[in-house]
Amino acid sequence: MYWLLRHKSRALSLCLRCGHPRYQHHTAILALRREDINVWERRAPLAPRHIKELTSAGYKVLVQPSNRRAIHEKHYRQAGAIIQEDISEATIIIGVKRPPVEKLIPRKTYAFFSHTIKAQEANMPLLDAIIEKEIRLIDYEKMVDSKGTRVVAFGQWAGVAGMINILHGLGLRFLALGHHTPFMHIGMSHNYRNSAQAVQAIRDCGYEISLGLMPKSIGPVTFVFTGTGNVSKGAQEIFNELPCEFVEPHELRDVFRSGDQNKIYSTVLSRHHHLVRKSDGKYDPVEYQHHPKLYTSRFSTDIAPYTTCLVNGIYWEPDTPRLLTRTDAHSLLGPAKILDPAHDGSPDLPHRFLAICDISADTGGSIEFMTECTTIDMPFCMYDAEKQTIHDSLEGNGILMCSIDNLPAQLPIEATEYFGDKLCPYLWEMLPSDATQPFEKESSFTPVIRNAVIASNGALTPKFKYIQKMRGKRESAQIRTMSPKGRVLLLGAGYVSAPVLEYFTRDTDIEVTVAAIETDQLEKLVANHNHTTPVTLDVQKDRSKFSELVKSHDIVISLLPGNFHPTVMEECIKQKVNMVTASYQSPEMTEMHQSALDAGVTILNEVGLDPGLDHMLAMNRIDEAKEQGSTVESYQSFCGGLPAPECSDNPLGYKFSWSPSGALLNIIRPAIFLMNGEVVDIAAGGAVLDHARPMSFFPGFNLEGIPNRDSIKYGKPFGIESASTLLRGSLRYRGYANTVKGFHKIGLINPDPCPLLSPDAPPISWRELMCTLVGIPPSSSVQSLEEVVYEKIERDEHRMNTLNWLGLFKDEPVEKGRSLLESFAKHIEPKLSYAPGERDLVVLRNDVGIRHPSGQLETKHDSLVVYGDVGGFSAMAKTVGFPCAIAAEMVLDGEITTKGVFGPVTKDIYKPILDRIKAEGIVYTSTTTCA
Repeated sequence: MYWLLRHKSRALSLCLRCGHPRYQHHTAILALRREDINVWERRAPLAPRHIKELTSAGYKVLVQPSNRRAIHEKHYRQAGAIIQEDISEATIIIGVKRPPVEKLIPRKTYAFFSHTIKAQEANMPLLDAIIEKEIRLIDYEKMVDSKGTRVVAFGQWAGVAGMINILHGLGLRFLALGHHTPFMHIGMSHNYRNSAQAVQAIRDCGYEISLGLMPKSIGPVTFVFTGTGNVSKGAQEIFNELPCEFVEPHELRDVFRSGDQNKIYSTVLSRHHHLVRKSDGKYDPVEYQHHPKLYTSRFSTDIAPYTTCLVNGIYWEPDTPRLLTRTDAHSLLGPAKILDPAHDGSPDLPHRFLAICDISADTGGSIEFMTECTTIDMPFCMYDAEKQTIHDSLEGNGILMCSIDNLPAQLPIEATEYFGDKLCPYLWEMLPSDATQPFEKESSFTPVIRNAVIASNGALTPKFKYIQKMRGKRESAQIRTMSPKGRVLLLGAGYVSAPVLEYFTRDTDIEVTVAAIETDQLEKLVANHNHTTPVTLDVQKDRSKFSELVKSHDIVISLLPGNFHPTVMEECIKQKVNMVTASYQSPEMTEMHQSALDAGVTILNEVGLDPGLDHMLAMNRIDEAKEQGSTVESYQSFCGGLPAPECSDNPLGYKFSWSPSGALLNIIRPAIFLMNGEVVDIAAGGAVLDHARPMSFFPGFNLEGIPNRDSIKYGKPFGIESASTLLRGSLRYRGYANTVKGFHKIGLINPDPCPLLSPDAPPISWRELMCTLVGIPPSSSVQSLEEVVYEKIERDEHRMNTLNWLGLFKDEPVEKGRSLLESFAKHIEPKLSYAPGERDLVVLRNDVGIRHPSGQLETKHDSLVVYGDVGGFSAMAKTVGFPCAIAAEMVLDGEITTKGVFGPVTKDIYKPILDRIKAEGIVYTSTTTCA
């Protein structure tokens, strides 16, 4: 009735199927191209009834003749299509799979599965040709709705065909093991004219199973389905034609051992059934989404031992646990429990886990040993876990595997009908597409189509420009495998060097030299890493040695204190070697910009946490606002490295996860910021502590913010000179600023050289040094000293308790340093360090106020909270080290080619870094408030 009504409404201007306008652009001509990439490809993107709808609406449709196509061309002709070889007059050409490069027609709109969105190497010549011929490419794979769900796909029919195939395969496998089973009545999917014929064969099989005709010696047969999408649903639809019972995963063990053999058992597996946190065996879906590395799968121990056949419909993502590894397979292939006395006519099964149907065809994915797809010609193979080899024989030990990557082609007519039903509603907006006109002026596209356009007008569209970068990265890596290895010089062996070293030593094609002044620290850092060379080096004193090191490497990563960077930069520019730092770009460094340009050198700074991720998150919001035609009115950013709340057990509420000297220096630096249009200029010498204020976000942390350096200078590089508020600051637990004021009032935070601490000066104790600082004789008693200090720190009890807790009134010797600040830092570092089992915390908060053209004020809040790993990297080390390492890798691989001295404030730099840090467990969240 529906189709009758639809055909009667041909005169209407809307499609009854979807309500889309039927554009009366009779100049638009659609062509359905012949599939010629694979001998089994008998599908088409549209069936005759879909063509009929188009021709009834007044469109001209061309269909290339093909004797291979499952639907005869006479049915297309009857639907109003013109059957002809030449389709050059078409404005839009659609197919299923990619056409041969030589058959691409310039300046046309094409729609097909291109398999280019991951920069797949085999399809890059196709993409090159599409760009060269100024073709507009619409990729079905990227047609998704607002939730990211694909709206055009063959998924269900992959599940249907895959399930039919594995039932056939099980019949063959059981037969090879000496058992005739009802599964022998089922053939391969493509042997049936349609799925209804296959279903009848499966029902016949099920009837025999229900009569008890399965051999008793093989025991109850169990299936496990993974995934909840259309693929898994299609497979389960076929499985339901058998006499079956679905059970919960925890019930599988019982039915596997003593279930009814007149039926087949099954379970559907979700993440919570097999994924557990490594530390305590629990599952948190939110945490897993952000930190999959913390989890492992119990599938191999809790579920696989009670599985006859696994039907896999999930794709594997790097860093997530696999369902089955090679080791798992080896342990699963143990002898099966004997269920019936064995004799020649009733042989034992070598093992109960018999088969895998990997419908995802995800090679090297969730099934680690599934390294190659099978084909419709050769649908099955066997994995021998003992020898870790794959062979074609269905006899002997091993797991039967079926992993065909074009399953819907086995049921081409129904797959075509199904796909056409999905595609047809979107054809109405695709038809007016004119590849000769600028893509940005295309007005007929909704987001579903617009976001699926890979290329147009001789270039990748903005959404897909990343393909070129992925491709460049891969090609650079390939070049490195054919040429000398990439050579990285890492300067510094401090807190944040370990994640950088770990990141680069994942790649066996990278050689890392770590140079530092502290030999013990250096040897400890490199102890557990391969292809790493430690070198003891003083950058200031060993200039000749340093110069040779720089010259022999491809990139230098400097994690030294900031005052060393100009020296390092100077040498890198001289030797024409690229350089990356996580530190602030000082005026002295900026002055070297022209020298770096002249030398053709990249000097990328401020790619840590603060500075680094704070700038990148800000620029992401600022660029978004500009693209929307909005104005940024305010930018506030606060960041801090802190002990986790349960570890903040000292009077300062603070512990060092980075350079102690650097943390103390921040206290006496000047600061300047803009607040509601007024400049607030804070002099050097500790006055910033007077401007500490409580932070309202994350009230459970009880934080305070302290202005940090020059905030106003970011207006220009960020492109927000008109903003009325520009403020950046450091985060500490409430009360920190007041306590540290006490140190400053005594004079402990002084970076100037101190004669009392020179190498030639006599030894001095902390009591004596404190006496000198407050102007009393060094021989004064502790009581006299405490009385004077108490007055000096404004009779503040907490400040006094802190000084006592730090042992500054004792006769403990002072470790000599270049300054009082340096000696003080050395003294308090062990007292404010993390004990074994403790962890740190990083909190970053960006608030960007955006005024929209409508007049509405919206504030974007980006928050980053990262905890350190007990026994692993600190949060500070991760959030500084990993962004720095990723940036250095991008420079090394040629993704970043900009020359000169600069920071990560352009989209081509910050976007990839913000994406890639997620894989390292650094995940930020975003919220919005509107005034």
